[in-house]
Amino acid sequence: MSKVQTLPGSPLKRLWLKWRFHLNALLILIPLGFMPKYFADAKLFRGEAGLGANVISDIQVGPYRLDLAELRDEAPRVDGPAGYFKVFNAALCKACIKEVKAAYLRIGKPRSLRAAGTIFFGAPYHMGTSLPIPPRTRADAQIWITLEGWDGSLHQASVPLAKASPATVAWLEKQGGKK
Repeated sequence: MSKVQTLPGSPLKRLWLKWRFHLNALLILIPLGFMPKYFADAKLFRGEAGLGANVISDIQVGPYRLDLAELRDEAPRVDGPAGYFKVFNAALCKACIKEVKAAYLRIGKPRSLRAAGTIFFGAPYHMGTSLPIPPRTRADAQIWITLEGWDGSLHQASVPLAKASPATVAWLEKQGGKK
């Protein structure tokens, strides 16, 4: 019977054989550190954690009321060549859910329904939209909310951008927007 000889392994191979279990355990534990943020974001997107940051309650838009909030208290995010966007959420009052056909959001007063801005989507008690934020927007700009009723009526109201999103105003001042 012949004797099988083993060649001495390299130091790297010995290190791998000694620590591979520990490295695999580490690969499992690292993602667990990110789980709380993941679950908090999922809860916010489902609407279980409220509308978001800087909630403005009971904005009167004609005969209707709604709550408006920015999703996160942070600067607008760039979305490729389309520019910068800020996500806003809104919730209609329970009495006006059946009467409102569409809700729009825009910086600056809309000239007509065709230029009403970005449309909110989702359930009436937790709608969302991505509002484009031009880098040259003035810090004292107004966010205009347009509600369209099923009867064809249009109602508008404005909210100061500084009240709706202080982080966006700080970002605009940092960008050096128009004064």
